[in-house]
Amino acid sequence: MESKSVDFAFMPNIAQALKSEIGRLARRELRAETDSLKKAVAGYRKEIAALKRRMEVLERQQKRAVKAGPNKIPEESESDMNLRFRATGFAQHRKRLGLSAREMGPLLDASPLSVYKWETGQARPRAKHLIAIANVRKMGKRDAAKRLEALTV
Repeated sequence: MESKSVDFAFMPNIAQALKSEIGRLARRELRAETDSLKKAVAGYRKEIAALKRRMEVLERQQKRAVKAGPNKIPEESESDMNLRFRATGFAQHRKRLGLSAREMGPLLDASPLSVYKWETGQARPRAKHLIAIANVRKMGKRDAAKRLEALTV
């Protein structure tokens, strides 16, 4: 009986091939798992950088405000806080009084252009003008005409 000898020289090559294939598959799986994390980290870094820039801007503004000194904020009375303004209502009341925007301006201590912009909704009156508007709303045609006449004289 003839004995055949088996050459085991190819076995280390199979072991090495298996080892390299397992390593390749492991790297591929890890890459798939970590790609989403990498994207999230990149997004967070961008967000942090934007927040840092925003914080620097706010700190500069705060320093300028401190250097300028404390701003005196006028205290509003309770009646000032309850004043409402509607552009269409304001325009209707002016027309009811029979006044033009040019005539309404001096009654409110404002320019005719401001009155026009308030009526068209392009601007909103400040608190002092809201008080004046509330006072004019209480007037009738005769009162408005008398007051306007007194202001023009």
